[in-house]
Amino acid sequence: MPKLNANLSMMFTELDFLDRFAAAAKAGFKGVEYLFPYDFDTNEIEKRLVDNNLTQVLFNLPAGDWEAGERGIACLPDRVKEFRQGVDLAIAYSKVLKCQQCNILAGIVPEGVTLEEAEQTFIENLKYAAPRLKKAGIRCLIEAINTRDIPGFFLNNTEQTLAIIEQAGSDNLFYQYDIYHMQIMEGDITPTISKHLSKISHVQLADNPGRHEPGTGEINYHFIFKFLDEINYQGWLGCEYKPLTSTEEGLHWLTTHQVLSTDNTNVS
Repeated sequence: MPKLNANLSMMFTELDFLDRFAAAAKAGFKGVEYLFPYDFDTNEIEKRLVDNNLTQVLFNLPAGDWEAGERGIACLPDRVKEFRQGVDLAIAYSKVLKCQQCNILAGIVPEGVTLEEAEQTFIENLKYAAPRLKKAGIRCLIEAINTRDIPGFFLNNTEQTLAIIEQAGSDNLFYQYDIYHMQIMEGDITPTISKHLSKISHVQLADNPGRHEPGTGEINYHFIFKFLDEINYQGWLGCEYKPLTSTEEGLHWLTTHQVLSTDNTNVS
């Protein structure tokens, strides 16, 4: 049975952010992830985690000005100092929240920067970040994102991601595999996961089209969940989807896809 966690940047958005932790726990989730924690005091978030018996599964390193459309700074040659400061900040938050995985968003290639320059900057930043995260007990992840939702995003398929990991040369660098993004970019979901399972530390889900909950689109999640059990995938499965209506109304997929625990009271 997949070990599911709720993405609080997309789910339970009917509530204020800090109230989403209790809502996720009430719905049965045992873990949470979200884009960023940095707008909140670590103690505020820690209290929500402890009070609701939740595991902090994942969050991203600082990724620039999100509201202005930035989607990461790791491939931006003129933002290296800011990136390194973000590594320190992510480690500080992770220590308090006991988060063992952080994702690094490559970012959109800026105008006037070649793909070669962006790649070299990204690799050098990963060489800097991965060992520092390892020393703090945190896995360093990178994620490929589809270029339909984020045009110009540097990292956008599995082959490129694994090549970057190899070039960075760290044993603390892993692939955050997003089923939704990779369905758009390359398909072949389960063979890809099976082939590269040793480098995949975290999997995220949403259906396509629309990025809604499983069962609303073309992806056969009945098959995928069974497959993840068969290959003994041990990581978390992050529910990074936008509910078609409200979060609570959309949670029926947990039952129809048979991913509730045997007592039907929690997701684990």
